Amino acid sequence: MTITDIVLILFVVALLAWAIYDELIMPKRHGETLLALPLLRRSRIDGFIFAGLLVILIYNNVTNNGSVLTTWLLCALVLLAIYLFWIRAPKIIFKTTGFFFANVWIEYSRIQKMNLSEDGVLVMQLEQRRLLIRVKNIDDLERISHLFMQNQEVKI
Repeated sequence: MTITDIVLILFVVALLAWAIYDELIMPKRHGETLLALPLLRRSRIDGFIFAGLLVILIYNNVTNNGSVLTTWLLCALVLLAIYLFWIRAPKIIFKTTGFFFANVWIEYSRIQKMNLSEDGVLVMQLEQRRLLIRVKNIDDLERISHLFMQNQEVKI
């Protein structure tokens, strides 16, 4: 087994662990889920570039009679890339004391201001950072507002 195969195994294991955390573990952390909403995807061009580079690597490995293990590991990376860029939908998960946004836990107490832009983007100002939340369905903004109104302990 070459160092390339070891690095590919590490990448495959890391991406698989992250996918399991994102789909199975994160929704169960920090208590009951009050609301989970899909967000707009960012540009898919990065996914096309990554998948294209992997296809080039697979082609190069096959034409140069490279290791079969390397080819399979690259194919596993292609499958994970398809999941990450085209199947998985980004989401925001609201809990009783905070929410997950971009896989980061944010306590409600950290929110200093909330605004809604004209194009339907919810802007949350934290201490040193601004979150731009672009929901997939514009009606979900009303559901978020209703959730914040129900949680009177949230001081915004």
